[in-house]
Amino acid sequence: MSTGISLSALMAAAATGNGTTPAFKPSYKTCHEISKLCPIEMTTLGYTPNFGVNIFVALGFAVAAVASIYFGIAKRTWGFSSAVAFGCILECAGYAGRAQLAKNPWNSTAFQTQIVAIILGPTIICIGLYLTLKHVARALNPALSLFPARLYPLFFVPADVSCLVIQAIGGGIAASAGSADFTLLQHGNRVIIAGIVLQVVVLAAFGVIAGLFLFRSRGFFRGAAGQEMMPAFGVWKDGRFRLFLGALGGAYVLFLIRCVYRIAEMAGGWGNHIMRDEPSFIVLESFMVLIGSGLLAAFPPGVFFPLMSRSPAIKESANARYGHGGVESVGSGKVDASDSAGTEMAERAVSA
Repeated sequence: MSTGISLSALMAAAATGNGTTPAFKPSYKTCHEISKLCPIEMTTLGYTPNFGVNIFVALGFAVAAVASIYFGIAKRTWGFSSAVAFGCILECAGYAGRAQLAKNPWNSTAFQTQIVAIILGPTIICIGLYLTLKHVARALNPALSLFPARLYPLFFVPADVSCLVIQAIGGGIAASAGSADFTLLQHGNRVIIAGIVLQVVVLAAFGVIAGLFLFRSRGFFRGAAGQEMMPAFGVWKDGRFRLFLGALGGAYVLFLIRCVYRIAEMAGGWGNHIMRDEPSFIVLESFMVLIGSGLLAAFPPGVFFPLMSRSPAIKESANARYGHGGVESVGSGKVDASDSAGTEMAERAVSA
């Protein structure tokens, strides 16, 4: 629940002293449990996190991580599964930290863990999203892509890592400051905001490029040229591939909502009324990321879009299902004669 009182105001009041302990400043260094001198209102969050909700969320991320690891190994989708699994492991650690704060809101280790892990987790999970566009473009038709498909991971992954580094620096500064050094805390806050704003820009760019590609693909495959282009047309019409795209789109929207919420939450500084409102955090941070991660884990590419697999046997089986018997026909980065003809048809259709 929100206290309705900012952390800065509480710290200013504490600095005046109480007659027996002048200028005592409650912080994660001077306080070790809730007491008269160390009330819950003086913590950065200003509330005791809900133990049951945080355990539930932590377990949800643990399940998503295990599922991602399993399918990543079984279907050999290393990059996508590693990003999702590692991000979920971080999230699990972060919410385990919040569960510890439910027992003792002045637990400095738990506070620092939840700050860093929950901030960084979604950024790592987004790497899985960015890795898919190259494979989808190659599977459907590279000629419809705004840029060469191979460039997408080369741009979006480093951009996402840059967001990660910036947020990690800001989170480290904020975690080390706690509530003892409000100025340092605010500096950490500004760095985190910069990282999240950059992440929103990167996500928006990804959404525009991916959306434009899918829009052009829909138009192309409605025409005769697209329907003759096999196995790409088989991929486009495949029900499991459609479910995979739906899961990616749902996760994308949820992560974008989370980032916008984080900007609003951090913009008022640490201890502002939004940060001190647990229900909004649970809905717009916890559940947005948990559901998004759950979608990526429940609809893994190894099952729903096997052309992302590193296994030639899995790709060969997928191509056979999509309407072509050759393992190198789609998703391998190599182009055979039928693909070249299809690409030429696509280029003519796009230019028409």
